[in-house]
Amino acid sequence: MSRSTLRLALALATGLVAVGATPLLAEPIAVPVITPKDLGDDDSGRLIVFAQKVEPGTKPQDAVDTSPFEPTGTAIAAIEVSSLKPGRTAIVGTDVDAFPAAWSTLAPGTYRIQAVFDRNHDYNYGGRGAGDLVSPVVEARLPGPVPTLSLDREIAGQDFAAWLAALSPEARAGIEPGLTSVEPLSVHSTALSRFWGRNTAIEGWVALPPGYASGGDTYPTVYSDGGFGSTNDSARASAARTAAMMAKGELPSMIWVFLDHHIATGTHEFADSANNGPWGTALTTEAIPALEAKYRMDARPSGRFLTGHSSGGWSTLWLQIAYPKLFGGSWPTAPDPSDFHDFTNIDLYAPAANAYAGSDGKDRPLVRDDGKVVATFRQFARLEAVLGPYGGQLASFDWVFSPKCPNGRPCPMFDRATGKIDPTVVTYWRDHYDIAHIIARDWARLKPDLDGKIHLTVGTADTFYLNQSAERLKAVLDGLGAKASFRFVPGRTHFDLYKEGDDRWALTKTMAKEMYAVARPATAAQ
Repeated sequence: MSRSTLRLALALATGLVAVGATPLLAEPIAVPVITPKDLGDDDSGRLIVFAQKVEPGTKPQDAVDTSPFEPTGTAIAAIEVSSLKPGRTAIVGTDVDAFPAAWSTLAPGTYRIQAVFDRNHDYNYGGRGAGDLVSPVVEARLPGPVPTLSLDREIAGQDFAAWLAALSPEARAGIEPGLTSVEPLSVHSTALSRFWGRNTAIEGWVALPPGYASGGDTYPTVYSDGGFGSTNDSARASAARTAAMMAKGELPSMIWVFLDHHIATGTHEFADSANNGPWGTALTTEAIPALEAKYRMDARPSGRFLTGHSSGGWSTLWLQIAYPKLFGGSWPTAPDPSDFHDFTNIDLYAPAANAYAGSDGKDRPLVRDDGKVVATFRQFARLEAVLGPYGGQLASFDWVFSPKCPNGRPCPMFDRATGKIDPTVVTYWRDHYDIAHIIARDWARLKPDLDGKIHLTVGTADTFYLNQSAERLKAVLDGLGAKASFRFVPGRTHFDLYKEGDDRWALTKTMAKEMYAVARPATAAQ
């Protein structure tokens, strides 16, 4: 077999030859990347290169990046590097571990190209960040040779003040007044430290109501969990915003605990997991008792509430199901799939199920905007796989839901190359984490402590089709005769769900009043 025939076979096997593409004998493109001798030590990580076609009238830019909301807008390629020595050149091939196609098949033209060395394997979660090395943006004509990219700048760490300064003036104005009413949360977890073999803590921020320091009252407590991409800094901002809203009388006086559920593998979602460890156990048996010992919290089920958005919506729905006696109600918004019969348009239980395509052969949509599909599940998964093995949304599901495989990593629910779903892994997912299945299976046990405690809100135009899974969960609860509250907000997406008129936090205010009415029914009725 000739070298060119072998290249074609490899490209076909990995799906990198686009339909209708003709450069079958195109020479592979290699990108040379070097680290200056005066920057960094011998290092390991994920070396990623980005290429974006220069369209007429495009302004110069100092960064080339990708986005799951425009997955094919940027070509990327990457390699794992175990020893990037200063002054030595690494070669990034662009024909195999590449997306959306081998660079040798890209449309001819001028491209802006940049390299990033992701030292912490966290690009999939938050993009380039502190400690990563980046090159300047260069221009080159593709297909064709690419000049050597020099990783000549290390991204500096950003403290909260700098993070806050980068926000819009309007966003800062809603946060800064509440900063004096928030306190950091860090509770050492013996259970998690034992699992990981290192000191591990549950972290976040606590927002205190006005008058807390001078009074003696106890307060209902809300535990709030952020969505995918949230951090401890965003938890601090949310806490400060909430404290400011309470001070203005826009929210009832409660203690709010904003949790950070982001770890190296993505989000642990406060579920006890074979791969991530006992996060639910740690929260409920270690962190909450420690908080209730420190703060004047209403330490009764009727005084403990849960809320969160997206992945945080799933985690706070899960916590209510897993610990129904502990919490007095959950108000999840647009939660990740709660019925795996519709896992973002995929029925995981269908015979010969495939994550990428339906029985009609058509690619499954995953991301929509204004009624138009902007990314398929295949595109999203392949982009994530090239960016790296850790921290992505889909990989995060495996880390939370899957059993541990013999290689020490979570068993993948689906094959990243073909989309084929593993029914054995899906059975494990169902029995341990399919919320609708667990509620139906265990309703006789759950009903006394769970009935009436689920209050879910989602938009009918949710960006990730999460309204469909919520509809299935509602049907299961309705079939059981359960009491539950579901709000399907017409036309709302994943990102404007909380807004009503000019008030972008209207839903927060509605949910807070509903929680307070459970904790203080006599006061709320006045």
